[in-house]
Amino acid sequence: MNDKIQLFENQKIRTAWDAENEKWYFSIVDVVGVLSESTDSRKYWNKLKQRLKDEGNETVTNCHQLKLKSPKDGKRYKTDVADTEQLLRIIQSIPSPKAEPFKQWLAMVGRERIEEDIDPELTINRALEAYARKGYDADWINQRLQTIRARKELTDAWKSHGVKEGKEYAILTNEVTKAWSGMDTREYKDLKGLKKENLRDNMSTLKLALNMLAEATTTELTKVHNPEGLATNKKVARSGGEIAGNARKDIERKTGKPVITAKNAEQLNNALIEMINTSASLIENEDDE
Repeated sequence: MNDKIQLFENQKIRTAWDAENEKWYFSIVDVVGVLSESTDSRKYWNKLKQRLKDEGNETVTNCHQLKLKSPKDGKRYKTDVADTEQLLRIIQSIPSPKAEPFKQWLAMVGRERIEEDIDPELTINRALEAYARKGYDADWINQRLQTIRARKELTDAWKSHGVKEGKEYAILTNEVTKAWSGMDTREYKDLKGLKKENLRDNMSTLKLALNMLAEATTTELTKVHNPEGLATNKKVARSGGEIAGNARKDIERKTGKPVITAKNAEQLNNALIEMINTSASLIENEDDE
């Protein structure tokens, strides 16, 4: 567990990164203190926690405790923490003007998801807008959307060949990634200094193309060889990745430069802090539109 301090309006919010589960955890009392503006955030949280428990709120029941450094004496004490999903649920129960942008943001996201279920094309349009806002150029965005399609075709092939969603998909993805890049997904993310961020969003156009070649080739090999279950699909995944890996090595020989580097896109380390800083402006922009 790797803990650090985030700042919001010059107030400290203690956070911890769980590398194994790839989750951020946040000190609930710190966030509650910022949003409620209470003079005693710990007492406020204890009362809120009890009320939520009485209401049968499972979010509070499932909250973790981690040893985080106290801002008073620097010693570590067990502290109630929540992941992003849990914390957003708790924030909905805080009657405060500072919590209101979160509630509006959640309502906006919920509305967008319903709209996307009715018209899936909206998902693509919003993805285009999101990447453009982050400064990606048109060529990269086009390549990125193609990788999404290739990935979907691969996971569909895995699903129809006895691979279970979730952990088994991750195992096969590691096989493909390691075969073409020389590193599994976690090693690749560590090289780039990434945590929760999407690895593909931090690839250059060339690396996206190689990754897509690896996944598209694995899809075709899966269709041809019809592997069934995790073990045989691992062999096919490795073979598909190796074809793209050979292409990478050939590029490196001819350019004299490594394809895999530590360079990554500039992103905020903390999704929650990004929400705090942008939710209000997003709502204002939507109102203007």
